[in-house]
Amino acid sequence: MKLAVIPARGGSKRIPRKNIKNFCGRPMIAWAIEAARESECFDRIIVSTDDAEIAEISCQWGAESPFVRPEALSDDHTGTIPVVAHAIDWYLKHTAAKPEEVCCVYATAPFVRPADLHQGLEVLLRHDCDYAFSVTSFPFPIQRAVRINKDGRVEMFHPEHFNTRSQDLEEAYHDAGQFYWGRTEAWLERLPIFNSHAFPVLLPRHRVQDIDTIEDWRRAELMFTTLRQLEEW
Repeated sequence: MKLAVIPARGGSKRIPRKNIKNFCGRPMIAWAIEAARESECFDRIIVSTDDAEIAEISCQWGAESPFVRPEALSDDHTGTIPVVAHAIDWYLKHTAAKPEEVCCVYATAPFVRPADLHQGLEVLLRHDCDYAFSVTSFPFPIQRAVRINKDGRVEMFHPEHFNTRSQDLEEAYHDAGQFYWGRTEAWLERLPIFNSHAFPVLLPRHRVQDIDTIEDWRRAELMFTTLRQLEEW
């Protein structure tokens, strides 16, 4: 038994109504639902939301929204793990089946692909780990990052690497913000996702874009449109 949980609260502030805002011809959340459906990984796809309109649109695109997410789990500070754990708890109380693997798919991840979700499940099962989630590499060596101090001047985080060639520096990766496969027990025990018992699913940088601001949104639409025109989807 495999379950997909798509968190989608209604109170997005930086981009109002982000989860259902039109993105390249569809409500944003529709792309995540479609990828989950086409992956054929899941027995059920549940959207966890506190918003009636999001719930209605999610059901129109083939997901379920069988409960209203509690207000205590719907503010700006609520993390992913408690939301997924709540959905699993609800599922265990209201159905006879117990999911063995649960995948959190972000509603604002239009670049997620069915094949990536399938690969994530394979990684989780192959390595018998707690989590498997999408990552991508930083485009520039993080060891040569700089900060702007309170005086407006530049400082290196790691000045010892000023003369180090970029090809000699260790490559670094970051969360791609698309999906997180996990064992049911790991979610319920609130184990951190970024730990030594997690494995990466590496994605190319051209298919990864955080969408937190209007500038991010416009960049994502350009990337998304270009990928589809080049038939790389």
